[in-house]
Amino acid sequence: MEQKTKLVMSQIMEAHHANLFGDVHGGVIMRFMDNVAGATSVQYAKSRVATARVDEIQFMLPISVGAFVTCTGQIAYVGNSSMEVIVTVDVENLSSDEPPQRALSAFFTMVSIGEDGRPQKVKPLFIETEEQQKLYDMAAGRRAKYQRRAPSDKQDR
Repeated sequence: MEQKTKLVMSQIMEAHHANLFGDVHGGVIMRFMDNVAGATSVQYAKSRVATARVDEIQFMLPISVGAFVTCTGQIAYVGNSSMEVIVTVDVENLSSDEPPQRALSAFFTMVSIGEDGRPQKVKPLFIETEEQQKLYDMAAGRRAKYQRRAPSDKQDR
């Protein structure tokens, strides 16, 4: 059975997404990213999920009203009950020939939640490509860094 590890969602930014200068609020984009991370995780784990951590949000470009925004979630790492989802946001002006540009990215740790409301085991991630292995190794390194920062948290989320 094929593992579903990637999900893409797009939308056009509208005036109600923006401040009075026409720039889309960062919180609007972060919510979009969280929705994509959640949907990517639900698609993979086939369960309810919760956001446990968001790390390294990097805003690289402003996003304006009228921009076509594509948000991509990719499962990079699977622990016992947790999944790391790399979420990228690309912005495109549909009325030009310019290619999409990366506007921001972040790492989301999502936890699979069972019927009892507690973290539950997630199926293992099968690495099939060199790119997946690279993402997995980088995510494993981030996870080890998180664990060194919080030695009292022994539970694998």
